[in-house]
Amino acid sequence: MRVVSVLSAALLTLGLASAPAAADSSPSPSQDASAPTRAGTSFRTAAEIEQGQKATASGSTGDYLYWSFPADTGQRPTVGATVKLPDTHAAQTWQIDVYDGLRRRQACQYGAQTRTAAADAPSVELACVLRTVRAWSEPWANDPLPGTYYVRLTATGVAASDLGLPVDSEVRVDSRDIGGSAAVDGSLAEPLVPGIATRSGDEEESSAVLAGLEPEDGWASGWWSDRWVWTAVGGALAALAGVAGYALTRGSGRPSRVPPAA
Repeated sequence: MRVVSVLSAALLTLGLASAPAAADSSPSPSQDASAPTRAGTSFRTAAEIEQGQKATASGSTGDYLYWSFPADTGQRPTVGATVKLPDTHAAQTWQIDVYDGLRRRQACQYGAQTRTAAADAPSVELACVLRTVRAWSEPWANDPLPGTYYVRLTATGVAASDLGLPVDSEVRVDSRDIGGSAAVDGSLAEPLVPGIATRSGDEEESSAVLAGLEPEDGWASGWWSDRWVWTAVGGALAALAGVAGYALTRGSGRPSRVPPAA
């Protein structure tokens, strides 16, 4: 039974160690005051935002507003947008779309991706919860992969009299870390991020650089997942069950009244 006690203590220690690992895996909201106050007008000029930042921008009804953000393996991003409308306007339909690093439109699992604001409504709120970002996917699939994601906000149904009216918008991206339940075998060689700028050094040559933003711990920071923990826990439970079963079935040995075999 001493072996059983040792295995039980080890299992308890492993379980306690897994708790902080799971808690630390979620990205913390950024309090950076340098969040952008403008939006791009195309994919190439999209304003970069960190997850947890609230980006703001002023524009005109009918404009296309673009932002970009990084998303890594195991994250399930949620994109939320609020549009503050003019005091007087007709009914308007607003829509938020999300594209991956290959500029493929990603479907929303749920959320009000398109909403119609009634005439003279003060604002409209939109949301899009993406599927979990996978570390690897088949070339023919449309699964979300690690890299840069683009947010496009625009009005799709606007009366001619409302075109050009000023609007203010707020966009925020947050992610939930799904963990080992979304883990797959395989990974990308590089994240799907654009080379949108050049960086000049001391040398005469300029080297291409990727998008300026990346996850706090770097790309592929999700190589560790709770799947490893639960695999170890399952192995420990199996060993514990084997030892306990043996202890219960082997008995107390040969009774004293039974002579030893010749």
